[in-house]
Amino acid sequence: MIEIVRTTVAVRARQVFAFASMRSFVRRQDGATAVEFALVAAPFLALIFAILETAFVFFAGQTLEAAVANTSRLIMTGQAQTTGLSQTTFKNSVCGQIVGLFDCQNGVYVNVQNYSAFASASTTPPYNNGQLDTSKMVYQPGGPGDVVVVSLYYQWPIYISLFNNSLANQSGNNRLLIATAAFRNEPYQ
Repeated sequence: MIEIVRTTVAVRARQVFAFASMRSFVRRQDGATAVEFALVAAPFLALIFAILETAFVFFAGQTLEAAVANTSRLIMTGQAQTTGLSQTTFKNSVCGQIVGLFDCQNGVYVNVQNYSAFASASTTPPYNNGQLDTSKMVYQPGGPGDVVVVSLYYQWPIYISLFNNSLANQSGNNRLLIATAAFRNEPYQ
């Protein structure tokens, strides 16, 4: 009988000790900050990188917009036509406006087309099966009074996408950046 009582007391003592040590473990906060940081760090860093990448995409788009605005003036005022700029030399003028953001010589595509009226002008990018068709890029600066559309294209790679590829608008996880200027050439001679 004493043996049964001793076993019962020992079992109860172990249960009480286990419960007390568990309660003590739950109340401890020595590593709580590290555990909380580990739970929050990955989503926080992913969000920070996604915000930075979105900012770079908008900054690159704005750089293309500034480049097309500055270099299209060469065509609008007749300087490109009178000095005989070719597609390559006009692209070099564009690349002179874009400094260090991306590979301008190998990545930027220039499309210059002239039209007789604004109603017939097209700003639709030349796509073929969801990809930019670079074989349709032309250089037609037109003459005095012609309507001209100058478009710059760049395929920006998207590295981080949180929930979906809403920033990428092409296959291959790229974003096609487009900058366009439409204007009527001045009456130069």
